Amino acid sequence: MEKMISSMVYGQLSIVKIRYNCPMNKSPFTLAPEYRDYVWGGSRLRPQIVPTAEAWIIYAGNRITSGPYAGRSLSDLSSEFGSDLLGVRAVAQTGNRFPVLVKMLDCAQWLSLQVHPNDEQAQKLEGVGFFGKTEAWHVLEAEAEAKLIAGVKPNITAEALTSAIRSKSEVVLDLVETVQVKAGDTLFINPGTVHALGPGLLIYEIQQTSDITYRVYDWGRPETETRKLHIDKAVAVSNPNAMALVVNSPEMNDGDRQTLTQCQYFNLDEILMEEKTVRLETGGESFHGLTVIEGQVQVSAEGEAFVFNKFDTLLIPACCGAYQIQPLQKSRVLKASV
Repeated sequence: MEKMISSMVYGQLSIVKIRYNCPMNKSPFTLAPEYRDYVWGGSRLRPQIVPTAEAWIIYAGNRITSGPYAGRSLSDLSSEFGSDLLGVRAVAQTGNRFPVLVKMLDCAQWLSLQVHPNDEQAQKLEGVGFFGKTEAWHVLEAEAEAKLIAGVKPNITAEALTSAIRSKSEVVLDLVETVQVKAGDTLFINPGTVHALGPGLLIYEIQQTSDITYRVYDWGRPETETRKLHIDKAVAVSNPNAMALVVNSPEMNDGDRQTLTQCQYFNLDEILMEEKTVRLETGGESFHGLTVIEGQVQVSAEGEAFVFNKFDTLLIPACCGAYQIQPLQKSRVLKASV
């Protein structure tokens, strides 16, 4: 990495580059996914264990599976190395806490109808140190006519939505907006948006470093100790004017990089490669989390090369600097960063 220092020399601005060594090893590393076996899960993430609902592929609790830090958790490295791992943008927002949670969700049934708080609401309802949950979905696979819920219908008042939520019944389904989606679509979900994923979807989800979920309705499933409704909190944060628009897959050529969605908490980019090698740079600004969603690629950095297949993930530390992605066949990669 290089640190830029400006100074005045004889009335002219002089830029001096000072090189320094990153205290952590700059090499990329792999992470062990963690799985969640919720009732609505399917068979695509772990065919040998059904249902498997979620794979948490980039989050603070992941164990590192390669390189000199193998066996340690991502949260350990975040605490020890701060901006060298996370990047200056991430540290400015969440300190040395790992700033995002990236999941893959296999939806064989409807997920609960739910809503998430913003940062202010999370601290008020859950306590100091909690973050809200802004998130985005990218559709990896979708069966014919697969649907999801994203917001409520136009002209629904807050009073009407509150009444429907408090009914704890399917009445609320009369108010929500159902959307048909296909592979390649992306949706940005603001806090306060009432939403649910439907059957037949495989989803890549990026969100703030939070897993606060307030269930509104659970499709008649009985409440249990681990699967409750959160009516009062859901009413407190639901916004009838919040909705999510579907952004269709962009037109891309070999070697193109396209931002699918971005906000103050995260960026999600798609990279398409057929023959061209793509060169990227972390610049100390943010880590890069790479997930292959089609094909096979080779990632080269710090004199090392890593070959990755569909749904494999690699984390590039912010202090890594320059690296490149070479397609070994036609490939698409999602890049998560802050």
